[in-house]
Order: sequence, then C-alpha cells, then structure tokens
Amino acid sequence: MNSDGPGVAEPVVQTLGGLLQEGNYASAKNLLEPLQPVDIAEAIGTLPTAQQALGFRLLPKDRAIEVYEDLEPMVQQALLETLRSNEVLEVVEQMAPDERVRLFDELPAKVVRRLLQQLSPEERRVTAQLLGYAPGTAGRLMTTEFIALKQQQTVDQALNVVRRRARETETVYALYVTDGFSRLTGTLSLRELVIAEPELLVAEAMTREVVSLPTEVDQEEAARLIQRYDFLALPVVDREARLVGIITVDDVIDVIEREATEDLYAAGGIQTPDEDDYFQINLLQVARRRLVWLLVLLLANVGTASVIASQDVVLSQYVSLAAFIPLLIGTGGNVGAQSSTVVIRGLSTRRIQAMGAWQSVLREAVAGALLGLLLSLMVSLAAWTLGYAQQIALAVGGSLLAISTMAATAGAVLPLLFRRMGFDPALMSAPFITTVVDVAGVFIYLRLASRLLLN
Repeated sequence: MNSDGPGVAEPVVQTLGGLLQEGNYASAKNLLEPLQPVDIAEAIGTLPTAQQALGFRLLPKDRAIEVYEDLEPMVQQALLETLRSNEVLEVVEQMAPDERVRLFDELPAKVVRRLLQQLSPEERRVTAQLLGYAPGTAGRLMTTEFIALKQQQTVDQALNVVRRRARETETVYALYVTDGFSRLTGTLSLRELVIAEPELLVAEAMTREVVSLPTEVDQEEAARLIQRYDFLALPVVDREARLVGIITVDDVIDVIEREATEDLYAAGGIQTPDEDDYFQINLLQVARRRLVWLLVLLLANVGTASVIASQDVVLSQYVSLAAFIPLLIGTGGNVGAQSSTVVIRGLSTRRIQAMGAWQSVLREAVAGALLGLLLSLMVSLAAWTLGYAQQIALAVGGSLLAISTMAATAGAVLPLLFRRMGFDPALMSAPFITTVVDVAGVFIYLRLASRLLLN
C-alpha cells in the first residue's frame, strides 16, 4: 500500500544512501530499525537501483516482507531481478495472498508462472484462486487470511481460535461465523466476543444481519460499502453464499486512490489510469497516450472553424462580432465543465442515482439558465455601454443565455449517456464538453446575429 503522508525526511534518505555507498551496513541497519515499514519502503524506493537490494537485505525477514508489500510496483520488480532466487521465493511465499496477487498483476506472465510453480502447494492454491477472479472485482481484491468461527462453538472456544490464528490473519477485529457448509451466517466483533459470557454459544452472541459482497462485484462497490457502514473489513462470498475472503479498509483506500487517479486522467483526456506507470514511461509513450484524445478534439474543433467560415457574410459586415466569440465559447465551456464535474462526482457517490437521472439533468439545465440570464444581462449592458450596436449587444446576451443553458444540459446528459452505454462517465469531462459546446455555441451566436443584423 502506498503512502502519501509526510514520509521519511530527506536527510534520512541521503544518510542511508551515503552509508550504503561507504559500505557502513551496521549504521544503515540502525538507521532503518526505528522506521515504520512504509517509511522504509519509501527510503529504499528513492535509492539508486544498485543500492535498493543492499538496503532491502539489511532488514530482518519479518520486516522485509512488510516493507516489500509497501514498495512501489517498479521497485518490487527491480528487486525480483536483483535478489537471488531463494531470496525472491522466500519473500513471495511469505506475502499476504492479496498483496502477492497485486504483485503478480504487475509482472510478465512468464515470471508469474515460474514463481507460481515454486510456491508451496497451499500458497499456490490460494494465489491461483484469487488470480482466477476477473481484474477489478471483489474476488481479485480480497484476502483469504481471515478468522471464521463456527456457530456451535462457545465464546471461550472462539477466543482460543482467535489467539491461535491471530498472527496469521489480516485482522482480528472483524470475525465471521459460518455453518457446517462454510456459508456466512453472522458476524462478531472482537469487542463483542471478549465481553460475552465464556459459556455462551457463538450463534447466540453473533449479529445475523450481515452485509457481504459477491466475488464478481466491482471493487468500487466494496469501497462504497465499507465507507457507508464504517467497516474495518467486508466479507466476500461465492455464489453458494460460502465465505471465501474479506476485503480490508486499507485495501479499499488503495482502490479509492486508484479510481480517483483514473478519473482524473480520463477527465484530462489522458489515456492511462496508472499514475506510477505514467511517470516511469518515456516521453514518446507520453505523447502517444495523449495523442488519441487530442486528435479527436482537434477534429471536433474543425466544426467550429467550419461554422465560422459558413457565416462569413455577417462577419465581414460586422467584424466586431468576432470580439465576443472567445467570451461566449469560453463561458459555455466553463459552464459545461462545471455541470459535468457535478454529475460525474454524483454518479461516483450515487447521489445521482438517489435523485434520479432526469431530475439531475433538469436541475443542471435550470442552473445553467439562471447563470446564463445573469451573465447575459451583465455582458449585454457592458457591450451597449462600450458603444457596440444594440443588435450586437442583444445577440451577445441572447447567445450567452442559450449557450449557458445548452452547456449545462449537455454537461449533465453526456456523462449519463456514456454510463448507459457502458463507458466511463469521466470521459465526458472538460475537454470533450468544451469542444462540443464550442461548435454549438458559435453556431447559435452567429445565427442569432445574422437574424438581428441582416434581416
């Protein structure tokens, strides 16, 4: 899991690099010892590639596993190539199943097959099980390291189970109860278990109202449920309602960060959801990933040029009309971008679904009309005061009202339409909305001006 907190101080990183360069490994080990695993991972990740393996080898085995799970994918792969085969296998074998699967998702298929063959039978079975679920689903995100209690156990017996398995499980704060067929029947917090009478049956102490998630559901739904109910973990069940894993809150934070990054890139018209990958690739690949959307938008902007060319008669007679084109299309693009941002965010938080799609479109259309009315009054008055003809002031004001209403409506409708078609609504964001509004806005403005000035 990545950390975007304060992180390790730069002097610590510089000191670590200097100690490794000098071969003073004892002092380097002492420097790393008091740090948290995520901070050690950050420090090692900032070292030159040649020194990363040196720093990693200084860690005790148990801490090395924790640190490795917190390393960036690129550093994890570099260490796999640098460490000896037995060191690699030991690290991969001891990783949590969900973290191991995330590592395998970043590695070439040939390397994954080799590592899978070298794992112990049990770890190979668990890893193959998780890899069998589709990417982006709850099954792919979950871990199989959880504590499952039986209904017929007493509280005292259940506590013994928790003590025995606490070191090998992802969390002990959320406990799950299953029947004889491994079907999820209830949940029990560690607090509830500790304060219950020792001779009480687990079936009597547990909560039967269980919120769970099928393995095939999208990871974003897991994040939404954990956020909604303030869970530390969420149980995942198969089609027969058997408990097969849990998703913990730290995994969900990673999902939220990844989805937010993906939406931000999509909003900017950049063809990549992976921030880490994006900052590692060369400039030619950067240009290629941005080029697709830019070409689409360039072709769309040809429509704006065509509309202006088709209205050359009114523009040649009233050149001053051209002065207001940037103002109109800029305002329309801004209004449309605001509406699309609101709707895309509303879809993500499910507020749009609660309100209703058409109600949200109507709300944005009315908001756009109100904004357009206020802006048109101000701009028309300013144009008339500056000495422009009354017809031009009216054309600018009327166009601004129409463009703002149209832009707000389009900004609300297009993300909803894309979602209905199965595409990411974030694709209908500022660049695309602005381009669509530019073409329509120039057409509205010049047609209205022609009616007022040439008739």
